[in-house]
Amino acid sequence: MSNTKENIFWYVVYTRPRWEKKIAKILDNKGLENYCPLNKVSKQWSDRKKIVLEPLFKGYIFIKINESNKWDIKLIDGIINYVYWLGKPAKVRDTEINTIKMFLNEFENIEIVDSNLRLHTKVAITTGILMNYKGIIVEVLGNKARVQIDSMGIQLSALIEKRSLTPISNS
Repeated sequence: MSNTKENIFWYVVYTRPRWEKKIAKILDNKGLENYCPLNKVSKQWSDRKKIVLEPLFKGYIFIKINESNKWDIKLIDGIINYVYWLGKPAKVRDTEINTIKMFLNEFENIEIVDSNLRLHTKVAITTGILMNYKGIIVEVLGNKARVQIDSMGIQLSALIEKRSLTPISNS
């Protein structure tokens, strides 16, 4: 087995929920290069405010490993599977990892917004008073979307934060 630079790639793996930091520590202990992007988030409790580090990509971690050894990763407790692209484990370029690192050094309280939320997308509302309602996006405004909800024979329209919307299939 050759361990040349050409055969080493960044891959993305799914993790158990809320295990991103644990898996990063396990990989560090095994001497495996990994990257769990951490977002500085300000949290407010009733008695204090604190900056905490949360995984930027919930349920994912990046691993840099030799292509010939990539299947050994699945033996680690907490790693579910690779993220696939076109039927193969997805490879991530070094430049993309470096871009994420630079972005996190520059900004705090970063939000990941689903770019699949486009006009006429059917969505389910996941939080708030309209939770579990379904509708269609009729307008996109920055990090919010106007959703049309047909209910009780009337049409309602509400401006909802994108993070509270999940695309649903047309079935």
